[in-house]
Parts: sequence; C-alpha cells; structure tokens
Amino acid sequence: MSEVTVVELSPQIVLGMRKTGAYREVAVMLPRVYEFALNKNIQIVGYPVFLWHETTVEEAQKADKEENADIEVAFPISEVIEIPGDEEIRVYELPGGKMAKVVHKGPYEECILTYEKLFSWVAEKGKRIVGPIREIYLNDPQEVPPEEILTEIYAPIG
Repeated sequence: MSEVTVVELSPQIVLGMRKTGAYREVAVMLPRVYEFALNKNIQIVGYPVFLWHETTVEEAQKADKEENADIEVAFPISEVIEIPGDEEIRVYELPGGKMAKVVHKGPYEECILTYEKLFSWVAEKGKRIVGPIREIYLNDPQEVPPEEILTEIYAPIG
C-alpha cells in the first residue's frame, strides 16, 4: 500500500455505463463496455475505471448487500463520439480536479485496508470527499497473480 498523495486529474472523455445493483456486477459491466467499444471501433486510450457513488464504506457495504449500489464503469476514449441506439452505454466526461490518491497492491477483496488509510488521511487533513471515488485497474487479474494486482484509488477532495 502506498502513501496518500494529492494529484490534479484532468477531465476525461469516457465510454461507460451506470446502473443500480451489487458490486459483483462490475465484473460483467466492464467486459460489456469493452466489447461494445471493440464492436463499434471505439479507441480505448486508458485503463478501466470503476466509480462508486456511496459516501462511506458502511454505506457501500449496505448498498452492495441490498443490491442497490450506484455502480459506474468506464473506459477512457480519445474523443467525444455519437453512439446512436444504445440507452445503456454512453459517452460522457468524467470531471477532473484535486484528488487524494493511493495505490493498492493485492487482491481486490483486500482493498478495505487501503480505503481505511485513505479515509483516515482525508479526516486528518481536514478534507472531505466531494464526489465519487474512482478505482483504476492497472493490470488484469487474469494475467497476474492476486498479490500483483495494482489498483489506483482516487477520491475527489475539497
């Protein structure tokens, strides 16, 4: 687990989808968006992103258990494009801004300690989280062992 740093992210054009459900659906949603991009010849220019809109770990755990979590996944793309006829997948801009960043190394299931560190840092610095938290997946768990999985976690702060 890395130290928490503050970074400035630029806005990013993405191809993504958002729905209500359980977090396990991320594993279905990301491939769906990726396949859509391939089928429509949309160029992906970055790593997959998962955004969670719940504001605390407790709220996220409750929403996941009740299967009413606000789940959003996206892939960065190079430009705004029209995609007619699809209500589920769309092109939009993720906002940029000042973010607290930490990198988690290891299985996704063990991210809770990294999140606790991030939330403690936010509280210690007198900051607050002002938008959805992003997880950016830097490698593929089907290609690396679980202990080598790298996830960047960004929390917009104010």
